[in-house]
Amino acid sequence: MPGRYIKKILKSRVYDVARETPLDDMPTLSKRVANKVLLKREDLQQVFSFKLRGAYNCIAQLKPEQYKNGVIAASAGNHAQGVALAAHKMNIKALIVMPKTTPPIKVAAVGELGAKIVLHGDTYDDACLHAKQLAAKRKMTFIHPYDDPDVIAGQGTIAMEILRATSGSIHAIFVPVGGGGLIAGIAAYVKSLYPHIKVIGVEPDDAPCMFLALKNKKRVILDQVGIFADGVAVRQVGVEPFRIASKCVDEMVLVTTDEICAAIKDIYDDTRSIAEPAGALAVAGLKKYVERKKLKNHCLVAIDSGANLNFDRLRHVAERAEVGERREALIAATIPERPGSFRKFCQIIGQRSLTEFNYRYADPNQAHIFAGIELNHGEEEKNTLIRQLRAKNYPVVDMTDNEMAKLHVRYMVGGRADDVKNELLYRFEFPERPGALLKFLTRIGKKWNISLFHYRNHGAAYGRVLVGIQISANDRKQLQTFLDGLGYVYAEETHNPAYRLFLGRDNITN
Repeated sequence: MPGRYIKKILKSRVYDVARETPLDDMPTLSKRVANKVLLKREDLQQVFSFKLRGAYNCIAQLKPEQYKNGVIAASAGNHAQGVALAAHKMNIKALIVMPKTTPPIKVAAVGELGAKIVLHGDTYDDACLHAKQLAAKRKMTFIHPYDDPDVIAGQGTIAMEILRATSGSIHAIFVPVGGGGLIAGIAAYVKSLYPHIKVIGVEPDDAPCMFLALKNKKRVILDQVGIFADGVAVRQVGVEPFRIASKCVDEMVLVTTDEICAAIKDIYDDTRSIAEPAGALAVAGLKKYVERKKLKNHCLVAIDSGANLNFDRLRHVAERAEVGERREALIAATIPERPGSFRKFCQIIGQRSLTEFNYRYADPNQAHIFAGIELNHGEEEKNTLIRQLRAKNYPVVDMTDNEMAKLHVRYMVGGRADDVKNELLYRFEFPERPGALLKFLTRIGKKWNISLFHYRNHGAAYGRVLVGIQISANDRKQLQTFLDGLGYVYAEETHNPAYRLFLGRDNITN
């Protein structure tokens, strides 16, 4: 069955618009995973995605009567750009239906290629249904993003380039999977020529439509899909991709959002390029597969399928990458509310670098802490630290895999504390280095009670800390003298309206 695709792939007209992309070494990742990792750079296509291959090949095969009223497509962005580019090159009208959740960078890119755009629904499936209705109404030809033999053949040219560059001397190819067109084209070509090479698909764990289809031996419709990796946010794989995958795909790997973010960082570290979440799926799956299989000394290929990422999403990616690599632990702990207890807690953490530290008085007996801690030895180090804290009778909750805590609670740890009296708020800056936070707390000492504390490592030369200190009116001059002697840059923020509105109260003794 896959053999019939060889001719279609060899005759594909993708090179009218596509380039043969490089297969780059990933030396840093290769060393870390003890395998040779090669990255197929489809992010370097002129629309920053592989999708133009299948879209152009499909449109190029149409007869004039099929495109006289134009073509229409539904897409979260990358297929849309491929269709728009192909239609522009062939002087054909194009209408693209995109989900309302599509990143603005992809919407803008499609518009710049001359296509008309309709935003409809929240997912690809919503957009696809609407596009098919419009196609019937306007007598336009619908260009499917993955469930079409010519689209599949166009994507299969990637496998042709990989095998030509490696002479088949690879162990496995890791492929991102949404609707299945890319993995179908690659698997059909690879298994026809080199059946010993494994073809492994990778999906987000919140959009596992191919994983469940292969497991259940039939296509399934997901109730909902996560949209972090918007390029693969599909509820059901295509008929033809599933037919090919069920015969030619060796395995599916599911990865988390944190693991995708870590893979984006891996790609950046080795290539200084930034992949979109769907584009980094294959690297995330490769790492997980290698760890699970204890694989060593093999040549592995991952496909970087696209780079259409909104710049402001990098904040979220950077936040989650260290957790995804298991280089950061997030914990919540309760400590006694008395002078010096905060410092004792930090002494147990010791010289570990802190990436975040949130503290807030809860009541006269206890306070809560939310901390990010840099790990050098992964899960084992995190578990050891939690055991050490619990041995000292600190109640600890591991928040590292708590999605709500990472998305929301870590930024909402503060809040009003009605029992806090005579609180002054100060902002400090101190040189950023391991142990700097503990040194800062030690120098402040235990004379006055700390009632609020927030610290976040921003990768800068100086750490920034916000501190609430309970102090009576009689002791303020002494506190001022002490702060002046610390040698740190600081400013009082007690009267900052942001503090009064969201954290403090009118509790200052005049």
